[in-house]
Amino acid sequence: MSYPPGYRIERERNRTEKAGDIARAKAIQAAIELFSTSGYNKSSIAEVALRTGLSQSGLLHHFPNKTALLTAVLEQREKEDSEFLFGEGAAPMGWAAFDSLVALVARNSTRPEWIGLFVRISAEATEANHPANQWMLDHYRSTREWLTQAIADGKRTGEILPDAPVEAIVRNTIAVLDGLQQQWVAEPHSMSMVAELRVYLDQLRATWGNPQQ
Repeated sequence: MSYPPGYRIERERNRTEKAGDIARAKAIQAAIELFSTSGYNKSSIAEVALRTGLSQSGLLHHFPNKTALLTAVLEQREKEDSEFLFGEGAAPMGWAAFDSLVALVARNSTRPEWIGLFVRISAEATEANHPANQWMLDHYRSTREWLTQAIADGKRTGEILPDAPVEAIVRNTIAVLDGLQQQWVAEPHSMSMVAELRVYLDQLRATWGNPQQ
């Protein structure tokens, strides 16, 4: 059987790329697990390589330094959360936006490493020179913008009362989300984050929701 010119080279290239993708995915997962328990500052490339089953030089072939690995981890987290919340359509607005936060918390409750990652990295990233500092600022800014738009849309449609204090609702909601996660990490599985969040959102809706809708 004859093959077209370059067939074997292309096949070998595809095989190499596939192996590289698998190695990168394993490294990201290993880093998630390590960062979620030890944080970024106390973790090392050598530890991630060991968990991944690669040599340190092999890991550095895919991620030139620990900062690049952290960036890949945070990008993966944002990608998965965005796909879950928004899919390929428009972001949920009005009270639907807040309901989607409950769904997100329910999902992440089954993935404790993601919660641990967020709590530990966001705490470290309050330092201006931390490599995740800009990610943290962008995360909070984009969350505030989305919830602000959601409330504005809810006011427009009439499901949220016109005098609802937008900034207070947005910032308090983020504070509740973060606080629940911090307590859950400090005492794993000591409470239902979903149930606690629903209590808060039910109170929010009872106060600022339009009773006629």
